Amino acid sequence: MPGLIHIYCGDGKGKTTAAIGLAVRCAGSGRKVLILQFLKDGKSSEFASLSHAEEKQEAAAYYASLLEDAFFRAGGFDLLILDEVLGACAAGLLDESRLLSLLDGKPEPLEIVLTGRGPSQALQERADYVTEMKMVKHPFQRGVSAREGIEY
Repeated sequence: MPGLIHIYCGDGKGKTTAAIGLAVRCAGSGRKVLILQFLKDGKSSEFASLSHAEEKQEAAAYYASLLEDAFFRAGGFDLLILDEVLGACAAGLLDESRLLSLLDGKPEPLEIVLTGRGPSQALQERADYVTEMKMVKHPFQRGVSAREGIEY
């Protein structure tokens, strides 16, 4: 059975949550899952905007390495989740053409999930699933900060 490519995108809440839900389902069926995060610090939310060119170059080099490592290691997994990879591409911190190339050369049975905002037309065309989360109403609009365990 060939693996497919999913995109969870949009300005609404739930992109990462949907990806993690799929990871839980996949792992629950005895499959191996690899999750890598871009633009996140591992504690809370996305990195603060990078203000210095040197920081941007360092981040871009790190993300390029992370992406290459993901596809190098992916052969031992059934599901690869690249959380916020779309945002890294949109921010110019990751070479989208390299991501597209890696998607084209993925192991056939590997299922891949890409999350984030602003996927390009090329990425959307490459995907088998594109799901957009749309914000209709959010407490942030009333000044309510992100809450641990709920938004992060």
